[in-house]
Amino acid sequence: MATLQETLEAKIPQWRSEIGALVKAHGDDVISQVTVKQAFGGMRGVKAMICDTSLVEPDKGLIIRGHPLLTIKDKWPEEIFFLLLTGELPDAAAKAALQADLDKRAEVPAYVWAVLEAMPKDSHPMVMLDTAILVMECESEFRRSYDAGVKKEDYWKPALEDALKIIATSATIAAGIYRMRYDKGPRIDWTPGLDQGANYAKMLGLPDPKGTFADLMRLYLNFHSDHEGGNVSANTCHTVGSALSDPYYAVSAGLNGLAGPLHGLANQECLGWIIETMEKFGGVPSEKQIREYAFETLRSGKVIPGYGHAVLRVTDPRFAGFNEFGRKHMADDPVFKTVDLVFNVVPKVLEEYSAERVAAGKNPIANCWPNVDAGSGALLHHYGLKEFAYYTVLFSVSRMLGMLAQLVWNRAMGTAITRPKSVQSSWVAQQVGFKG
Repeated sequence: MATLQETLEAKIPQWRSEIGALVKAHGDDVISQVTVKQAFGGMRGVKAMICDTSLVEPDKGLIIRGHPLLTIKDKWPEEIFFLLLTGELPDAAAKAALQADLDKRAEVPAYVWAVLEAMPKDSHPMVMLDTAILVMECESEFRRSYDAGVKKEDYWKPALEDALKIIATSATIAAGIYRMRYDKGPRIDWTPGLDQGANYAKMLGLPDPKGTFADLMRLYLNFHSDHEGGNVSANTCHTVGSALSDPYYAVSAGLNGLAGPLHGLANQECLGWIIETMEKFGGVPSEKQIREYAFETLRSGKVIPGYGHAVLRVTDPRFAGFNEFGRKHMADDPVFKTVDLVFNVVPKVLEEYSAERVAAGKNPIANCWPNVDAGSGALLHHYGLKEFAYYTVLFSVSRMLGMLAQLVWNRAMGTAITRPKSVQSSWVAQQVGFKG
């Protein structure tokens, strides 16, 4: 197989031709309608953007370029990025070429560390990561090429250059932030020849005598890499990139969205509830205790973190993959045991509670099954990564793979600037005949 760049050179003209023909033949066909509820509810479910890198099926979960997630769970982050961009998994030669390419780009500029070291000692890790990516914007090949008059059809090439630089440095920056922010000692350098997951694990500096933490980092970066184009981080990156802001600006913007409590902070909130439950019962609780505490949580007007999803109506395959890993490598860990017990109990509790809500004339609970965040924090906790505020940085290193793949694809396809039409609330009321 050819290198990543050569593969894209061959595929992009074909994709442009196919999309151009589709738009020419069916450009005026209607593919979606918008309800008042959707317009006021964050546009959820409105089909209004294109994302060919991945799809989330309500009854199946994440599918990356036609591959159900669990069928590619053992692939390395570099392979996933190649797949996201090209629709093909690389062969051994293409994989090695991409790894060597990333190795060449892996050095983090000294000024990035200088800026991070000058920040307040109590800066949030996500602020540090976002700042580092934005500061590195002066490395942008896209900006230089655009200023030099690069042809529109070639925008994807400097965008890919920026994407590869960001990916090559992201784990080093993130690990450096961890060691700096939490006083873990000197930074640990990137090791040429190691994949991104193994490098990230090594650079964090946590004990890993059997190499299973490196396995977890590969799995983590794989599972969180992409999740369609409508989530806040991907959609924000897409919107900013659509203005032809270079990838450093666009990814930085996406990370700001990922930092929000309703997006990237979910895994630490889930682990917090698990530990809170263990503290309440003095250790690993029984299934009866979990059932009672779950009902207590729900009837007090709170939610059980990690259960339910905006799209999925089944167990998130990412949770299933993490749970399988946990049962294999840490079955006796008290925190993981609690997560596993909660998985046995809470879906049934939610089904019963949903029936209570219906009987009381309220809406049922749409999804009673766990999402990815229900279990991932317990795995990190097992390996000694217990600084909850850092968890979103891990998510970010992974999500950059998807954001950047989508961004390069959009520059290759010449996607237009994002500019939906907004309307006023009074216009909506008038359209539907609402008198108030």
